[in-house]
Formats: sequence, C-alpha cells, structure tokens
Amino acid sequence: MATPPPSGPQPPHGGGPFSPPGQPQPYAVPGQQPYPQQAGPQPWGQAWGQPYPALQPPSPVNGLAIAALVLGVLCFLPGIGLVLGIVALVQIRRKGQRGKGMAVAGIVLSTIGALLMTLAFTTGGARDAWDGFRDAATSAGSPFSVNKGECFDTLSGSLEDYAYDVDIVPCDGEHDAEVFANVPMPDGEFPGDDAVTGVADEECYARSESYAMDTWALPAEADVYYFTPTRQSWRYGDREITCMFGNVDPEGSLTGSLRQDQTTLDDDQFAFLEAEAILNDAFEGMPDAEYVEDDLAGHKAWAADVVQALERQTRALRAHDWESSTEQAVTDYAKALDQARKQWAAASEAKDADAFSDHWDKAHRLTDGPKVVTAREALGLATEPPTYDAEDGGEDSGGEEFGTEV
Repeated sequence: MATPPPSGPQPPHGGGPFSPPGQPQPYAVPGQQPYPQQAGPQPWGQAWGQPYPALQPPSPVNGLAIAALVLGVLCFLPGIGLVLGIVALVQIRRKGQRGKGMAVAGIVLSTIGALLMTLAFTTGGARDAWDGFRDAATSAGSPFSVNKGECFDTLSGSLEDYAYDVDIVPCDGEHDAEVFANVPMPDGEFPGDDAVTGVADEECYARSESYAMDTWALPAEADVYYFTPTRQSWRYGDREITCMFGNVDPEGSLTGSLRQDQTTLDDDQFAFLEAEAILNDAFEGMPDAEYVEDDLAGHKAWAADVVQALERQTRALRAHDWESSTEQAVTDYAKALDQARKQWAAASEAKDADAFSDHWDKAHRLTDGPKVVTAREALGLATEPPTYDAEDGGEDSGGEEFGTEV
C-alpha cells in the first residue's frame, strides 16, 4: 500500500517532486518528501490504494439433484427419485448451490415413473413386464418351431425343462428327441396351463402310433414328450404343441429315426400295420380297474369291442393284394386271429373273473403268437413283441410327467 500524503494542502497538479514550469518550488523539509513517494512500481490490480477483489470459485452442484435426475431417467425407484429431488431443492435454496434444473427434471420424471408403475400393478402389466424380462434374460425370443420328422438336441440336454431354442441334428445319429406331430391350438386368450397340457396328452399319444406304426419296433426307452405354449410365448403368437419321442432317461438319447409310416414303408408293410392298428385301438379301451373282478361288467363290454375290432382287422388283411412271398404267412395269421376272436367272444360272456382271464390269456397267445411273428418276418418288420412293466397293467406307461412347456 502507498504511504499516505502529509496533512495540509496538496499541489494542484497532483504529482511529482517538481512544479510545472513557471510555478515556484515548494519548500522541502530536510528528511521528508514533499509528496508521497513509492518504494517501487505499483502492482497491477491496485487503484487509489485498494486492490481488486480476488476471483471466487463457482458454487458446487447439489449431489442429491444429480441422483434424482439419474433415478428419474432410468425410471428406477421413482419414489426415491421424487424424494431426493424435493430435498435437493431445499438444500439448493439454503446453501446457494447449483442443480435446480436437474432436481426439477428428476422430480418430473420420477413422478411419471411412479404413475406408470402404479398403473402397471393395477392392470397386471407388472407381471407381463417381469415375464418379458425373465424371457429376455434367458435368451427367449420369438417362438421356435421344429417340423414333423426332424430331430434335435436341447440346449440343456434334457427334455424335463423349459426350452427356448433347440439345435436341429440328423436323425441318423444320437439326438434328444424326434418330432412326430405338430398340433395347432385355436386363437384367442391363453386357455391356461392345465387346458393346454390336457390337449397335449390326448393329441400327442393319439398321433404317436400313426408316425411309429410298428409298435413292436419302438424302443423300450422311448416315450412321448411334448412342448407346449406358455402364457408368455402365447403373446408372441405361439399356438403350437410339439409332440416328440424322447428317452425316459433324462440323461439318455435316441439313435436313428423311429418313423415308420407310409413315407418309409412299402405297400405290404403299411397294409399290415394299418390293419394291426385297428386291434391296438381296441386294446386301449381296456377298463381302468386293476383287476378283472373289480369291474367284470366293464371288461366283458370291452371284450365285445375287441371282437368287432378283430372282425375289421381280418377283413382288411384278406382284402389286400399281398406279394407272393408274404401271402401265405399273412393268411395263416388271419386264421389265428379268427380263433382269437372266438376266445374274446367267450370272454364277453364269462360268468366270473377267472373264466374271463382264461379266455383272455388264450386270445393273447393267438394274437401275439408264432403266426404273427412269422408274418412280420416275411414282411421285414420287427419280430420281438414289446414288453411292459408290471406296474403299467400291460399298457404303455404314458409320459405326462415328462411333458415340458415353452
């Protein structure tokens, strides 16, 4: 700071130790300057002996305002974003901080997010959103489809799970499943898991024998499985039930195609298996009672149905024009079926369960006896009759527990 001037009148020109030309020089007291003198050059920024004020840093941005804006943009926890925005405005006014615009934007976006979330929960949209997120997280896209006759491997290696995609592979090698039918569902609202499964059970088992007509050639480890639409895939337009053969062992697989229908069989083979299917359909009508004596009347009515089926079967066998190499074997088999029909007729009139079982056993030895094996061998079909678990009551076990959904 400059030394203040001495008291008393100051020279009118205001500066310098000398007066302008023509003016008298002032008297100088020894040891004292007449006017204030500077020790050196004045620093920049001083005026009239006072410095300029120092530059102040800008006020900080409120952190809660930033957080409110982020939560509002992401629509994540809108309630918290709304509260943070309000608190940020209070702090900004009290502390003079910046970020008012971000706080207001966070409040507006969080309010919108809260309204949308409330609407979603009240209309069921929240569940739909979660289903969509779950499927996206598991790489679910539009519904996949596998055509009849194709074989595939699942990504999980098992048919006992949800499937979102599969790998199509040749049927000649090992594979997890072989598709034998695609059953369309009608349009409309999703009917529910139980209704879809009921359709799959009925349709898939009914269509399995038209694809693998020779039930004797079906491996014991093969069973019917199916993929069904889920509530979520239904929204993507999935209306298809996929029926397939798979291994009953979750870790097992199948090898080679099981397809035996008109596309793979010759005329004689197809005619023989088509006639045999008549009897197989009748056998599926066996009463559910575990023992004959539990429902003798029902078994006798069933035996009458079997008699009619055998009549249609033998009529179909005799109507076909067989190759000379197979004609005699098929004719002998038809005669055995005539004898079996008589046993079933006697069973339909049995007086007790023992008599019914006796006729049933004799008929079985004729329908699945040496004559049918000889005929099958001549036709080039499987000659080993299928075996069934004792727990199944002589019928195929089915596979409802193995049905899987998509």
